[in-house]
Formats: sequence, C-alpha cells, structure tokens
Amino acid sequence: MNRLVGESSPYLRQHADNPVHWYPWGEEARAAAIERDVPILLSVGYSACHWCHVMAHESFEDSRIAAQMNAGFVNVKVDREERPDVDSIYMDAVTALTGRGGWPMTVFCQPDGRPFHGGTYWPDQPRGGMPSFPQVLDAVTEAWTTRRGELDGLGHRLTSSMARHADLSPSEALPPADTLATAVAQLGEQHDDEWGGFGGAPKFPQAMSLEALLRHLATRHAAGQQDLRAAEVTTTTLDAMASGGMYDHLGGGFARYSVDPWWLVPHFEKMLYDNALLGRTYLHGWRVLGHRRWLQVATETLNYVLRDLRHPDGGFLSAEDADSEGTEGTFYVWSADEIRAVCSGLGPDLAEAAIAWYGVTETGNFEGANILHRPVRGDLERPEDLERVRASLFAHREQRIRPGLDDKVLTEWNGLMLATLSEAALTLGREDWLDAARANGDFLCRTLRRDDGRWLRAWQADAGAHTLGFAADHAAMVDGLTRLGEASGEARWTEMAVSTADVLLDLFLDVEHGGFHSTGHDAEMLVRRPKDLLDNAQPSANSLAAVGLLRLGALVGDRRYTEASEGVLRLLGDSMAGHPTAFGHLLGATDLIHGGITEIVVTGDRPDLVAAAVGTWRPNAVLAWGEPFGGPLWEGRDGNQAWVCRDFTCQAPVNTVDGLRAELD
Repeated sequence: MNRLVGESSPYLRQHADNPVHWYPWGEEARAAAIERDVPILLSVGYSACHWCHVMAHESFEDSRIAAQMNAGFVNVKVDREERPDVDSIYMDAVTALTGRGGWPMTVFCQPDGRPFHGGTYWPDQPRGGMPSFPQVLDAVTEAWTTRRGELDGLGHRLTSSMARHADLSPSEALPPADTLATAVAQLGEQHDDEWGGFGGAPKFPQAMSLEALLRHLATRHAAGQQDLRAAEVTTTTLDAMASGGMYDHLGGGFARYSVDPWWLVPHFEKMLYDNALLGRTYLHGWRVLGHRRWLQVATETLNYVLRDLRHPDGGFLSAEDADSEGTEGTFYVWSADEIRAVCSGLGPDLAEAAIAWYGVTETGNFEGANILHRPVRGDLERPEDLERVRASLFAHREQRIRPGLDDKVLTEWNGLMLATLSEAALTLGREDWLDAARANGDFLCRTLRRDDGRWLRAWQADAGAHTLGFAADHAAMVDGLTRLGEASGEARWTEMAVSTADVLLDLFLDVEHGGFHSTGHDAEMLVRRPKDLLDNAQPSANSLAAVGLLRLGALVGDRRYTEASEGVLRLLGDSMAGHPTAFGHLLGATDLIHGGITEIVVTGDRPDLVAAAVGTWRPNAVLAWGEPFGGPLWEGRDGNQAWVCRDFTCQAPVNTVDGLRAELD
C-alpha cells in the first residue's frame, strides 16, 4: 500500500499514485523492515528536480519494477527540502561511496538506517555504461541474501563518514583579518573572464561569492580606494548572468543554473532561495557600482517572486518546476514565427527588433526552439517600444500551461526572502514591498511558529505544518526578522528575532565544539547528528547564524549572540583559511568581527535621517529607529536626532542629514 497520499510535501504526493508501496520517513518504515527482514530503499529528491521526474516515470511508475521494489525492500520516499537532515547525512554516505552526489538519490540501508550501498539516477534500461535500476535491485537483493555480514561491516564504515563535519574541533583563534581579501583574490583567479562565473559548466550563480566581492568593494569605496580586478569580476559575471537564458527576460527571476559555460541554456526550475539571494546581490551590485541595469534585474526578480511564488496569505512558495506538459523548458521557449505572430499588431519592425533583441534565430538555440537571451551584454533598460514587445510576449506566455508549482512554504527559504525584501523596501522606499514583507512575517509567525517559540520547517495549505524546524530555519528567521525590524521601525520584529535567537541557542548550540547542530536536541535521533557548515547553493545554517546573531547582538546588546557567532568562526577558522570561497556567506561574519559593526540610532520622527542612514550600502551597519526595543542602544536616547555608535560607544548626536552623513563617512 502506498502511504504518501496524506503527506504535506508536494513531492511526496507526486508519488502517491505510484505502484510502489512507499512509506514516508519514520518509525513505521523501520519497524516494517525489521519485521520483514529486508533492507530499506531510501529515495530522496524534490519536486522541481528534472531527473527525479525522469526516474519516477521510468521506474517508479512501472508496475514490473515496482513489484520488484515491493518484494525485496521497504521503500521510503523523502523530500530533501522538508528533511535536509536526512538528505545531508545520506548524501555524505553516497559521496563517500561514489565520489559524487546529486538527486534523485537512492540509498540502501539496514533496517536501523545504516547505509551499505547507494547512488543517484539509475535508468530503467542499461544505458551509457550505467546498470539499469532493476539490475541494481537484483544485485542488492543477492548481496543481502548471501553476504549479509559484508554489508553489515560496510554499513558500520559508511556510518562513520556520515555527518563527518560534525566532528570538527575548534581552533583557539578566529579566522585572520585578511580572510575576505584572500577569498577575493582566489575568486579573481577562478573567474571566467570571457563568460563570467567561476569554473566551468554547469555554471551555478554563486550569489554568496559575489556578495563577498561586493562587500570588499564597498569597504574599499568607503576608504576612497578601488579594486579594479574585483570590480571587473563582479561586473562581468552579473552582466553575463542577466544577459543569458538563465534569466527570464519576460517575467523576471533566475533559473537554477546553466548547463553551458555562457549562461544560455538553463536547468529551467526556479527556486525561491536562488531568487532571494540573487535579488539581494543585484541590489547590492547597483548600490556599490551604480549600474542601473542591475537595479532593474533586482526589481524584476522580486516582482517575479511576489507575482508567481506568493501565497495569498503572505507566505512564499518554494519553486516552479523545470517541466511543463511533460517536457523540460516548454513554457519558456519560442520560435521566430511565434514571436512574429504575437507582435504582428505592434508592427513588423518591432517584431524583427524583438527577434534581434532576444537573440532569436530560425533554427533555434535549444532543441529547435529559442531560449530568449541578450546577445549583447550591458544595459537592460528597454526602449518604450521594446517594452511593449516584452509585455505582449509575457501576456501570450501567461496563456500557456505553467510549470508545476511546489506550493509548500519553507521557513528557511522564506527567511532568506524576508531579509531581501525588507532590505530592498527600506533602500528604495517601496511601501508595497514593505507591506508584503510584513504580511510574510505575520504569516510565518502565525503558521510556522509554536507558542513556545520553536519554529517548524514547512507548511502546506492542505496539511498545515508539523515537521520540527532545523537550525537553518531558526537562523534564517533571526536575520529575516531583524531586517524587517530595521525596515519597518517596528519593535515587534526585533523582539521576535530575539525570541528566535534564544531558541536557536537553547536547542541547537554545540556547547562543546562551537557552532550549531542541524537538528535540535528535542528532535528525532538519526544515525548521526548532522552539522551544516559549508555554503553551497544556500548559506549554511552556521553561516546564517553567525551573521544574523552578530547583527542582532549589536542591535540589542546581548553578548551571548556575539559569543555564539565567534564559536562558529573558531570552529571553521582553519577550514576558511584554506578554502575561503567555500564559506561565501560566512565571510560576512568574518568581516563583521574584524571590521566592527556600526550602530545607527534615529530617534523621534526623522524619516530624512533614516533615509540618509541607508543612502549608501554599509554591509557592517545596523539601524534602530521608530519604536524602541530593549538594549543599551536606546538608553537615554530622545529627541529628533541620530547617533552613530561602535561597540556601544557613540558619537555626539546630530540632527541634520549632512551631519549624519559626515559621521557615517
């Protein structure tokens, strides 16, 4: 019997009609494996994963293969986005076995959860040197029947490789002060000077590495200095990504990654976290280097999220699929004749201008069709006529069958988007964006936060929320709520950030080694207790915590938060010294520690002083204004004026915009 029909995860429900007798992750599956004396077949993926769909169609929907799975295994399906703890420790095992990882991930385990074999995608027929999935099932069944002792020994060895990062010991010293500069130099060496990005295909939009470059440039500019190489690397990459097909030139927003070195052909899935991180990066790029085309990209990216990934009650949904109508990319591609037909009412000259503008050819650039892109990098500001073309093409595309929507709301990813949206609203004076950020904060606090202050991981309209949140959920919400408090001047958000930070420390802090465990001490005990340390597609839980706690600690004056952040940096100091680009988000915490945090307090009703405080991007500054909240920054502060402080030592108050700018500069 398939047991997935009532699950909250859209990914799990996609498999509810499979002939496979799927179990969700849990004790029932383990008990069944023990009773039947068969291995667990653990299958991990996510709803927007193209190759997960391929394996599902080829194997999990095939009654013959399903019968083989049901006869020999207890089959468990896991959504990696709902259970990143399960995903991370078994991915460590698969990487140790095969030297690589990815999704879909299939792991064969003892009934107690210890893995003994695994891999990623296996086809239904032998192909490209890969065995078929039925052949793998046969081999595992034969080994389980005849060589159980060998599998048991392998399981013990593999278990030691799972969550291996959790065994790191801290160093006495913090990462050196030049860690950010070292990372910037390494990024310059790794940069593709022709096409932008770092390394070869497939190319991922490394938002956190770009943020490190922009942080470095902002600091240099504040000191009246330049770094031409860092500016060149940043400009080339931001322009190349925004000109390629990975960017949606009609509707805004970025796809997950490019399969080629020149950013043309994307893996078409659109993830909330990518757009939260890249929207922030392009906003900062505009603020540091002044290119208004990047402000346009940031604005269009946020508008995409607000239009297509926003739940009516205020939460942000997780992703749009790569596939529509059963084929990857169908929603996004065009023929030249289709563009001519759509634009016929605008005049033949405009249609041909659009074809040139978007790099469209008669033969196409993707399986006979065209992915729209900008052949010439640079300014994206569209002349009025071309904007009419874009609007017409977008309206026509909206009539197509949309890609599948993963409509679960993940706390961690919403925290990332809340931070970006709040900062953008404050920077640009967008009250509509601030209202959307408030609505998001209200929704998250209402649906995903328990009365005791603990956060849950995921919510879905039909199933509610039930999975306990992880360290990354709490850390992302610390930062998101803090930035919403800075944007709105409302004390309740900062106070909620404090409550969340306290739960983060109480449930997740590793008091012996420093840093944060992924799972709380009140959560299910897995084979190993993971610790999320490396910044990959998203900031790690520890990087999020280090940055968020440092900023919040500066605002409210709580040394516990600063000390916990320093614990993360001591834990990872040696690793950062050798591989700083693997810790793109944590570089921000290193810079905050060594550069110090500037605290700005504006009292009374002085929107002009608030605007002056945020008129330049200062990555190491925090802002308190509006409603007072607890902490030394507000003590003895009154009147309509501003204070600039460092380490709670303040300059004399000022009451003019020029005076505040002078103190900040």
